[in-house]
Amino acid sequence: MDGFDQLPDSLILLIFNSVSDVKSLIRCRSVSKRFNSLVPQTDSILLKIDRVISSESDSDSLFLTLLKSFFNFILPKPTQSPLPNRTHTYPAQILSRFQRIRELHVELPAGDLQLEKGTVVKWRAEFGETLKTCVIFGFRLGHDGNYETEFAGGLKRRVMWTISALMAASVRHFLLREVVREHKGMEELVITDREGEGEVVMEEQGLREWREARESHVRVEEEEEERGRTVVPSVRMRMRHEPRLGATLVVVRAVTDGTHNGREADVEDADLAVRAFGNGVYGDAVRELLKARSYLLEMNSF
Repeated sequence: MDGFDQLPDSLILLIFNSVSDVKSLIRCRSVSKRFNSLVPQTDSILLKIDRVISSESDSDSLFLTLLKSFFNFILPKPTQSPLPNRTHTYPAQILSRFQRIRELHVELPAGDLQLEKGTVVKWRAEFGETLKTCVIFGFRLGHDGNYETEFAGGLKRRVMWTISALMAASVRHFLLREVVREHKGMEELVITDREGEGEVVMEEQGLREWREARESHVRVEEEEEERGRTVVPSVRMRMRHEPRLGATLVVVRAVTDGTHNGREADVEDADLAVRAFGNGVYGDAVRELLKARSYLLEMNSF
């Protein structure tokens, strides 16, 4: 008797959840009839999107395909050739093989912000029906620490970082709409990229809000289809800049009745920023930025 035959289904499913990678799990289905019946019951899934295959045998990021039209509008590059028509396998089609997804992590092949050389921008966004919060951390390599130059010349650039990050997050949120609709038992959705540029998070309450909103607002979904992304709501942004570090921290929150100002806002900013970057390599810089003076900006829905 094979050793696996002596293991209960619950233990094998625990092993499959630890494997999580979709490609590996699909291969496991060919091992035996038992594995073939158990793999679809895996509830913790990692889907790595590697390539998009074009009709010209070219390849590119699925996410880049969706984003380029938006960023070419914001940051036009006259010498750039138009993007060819592409076909791809949608995540919803791949994940339809799994029946009980509770936790889903989708990894895209690359980040998608079109940035100047020497610029690094990281972001983390939380969504429900639409954007709830977004924390953006950016810096430029080789800065000279001059406050006058950094603030006057860099404010426009930092606002552009913020808009670009919000658009990137809204496209990712839109990308997985079919998956959220079909897998009603899902409790957590995380969308990252292999370069570690950005992260979209939807927790159980946010997933429930999205489903309820789409059931009652068909017109909203039609507008999103036309845009190719989720609408970014009116937001309030608190920006902090530290010229000695050449770094900027922006905490974005959707404008709601519960949006705070003053001391309460500082506490909320700290909680969101530390949750986003506090345990990573940028933790010390983020904590230093939280001590800096903040500037309040507001932006209408777009």
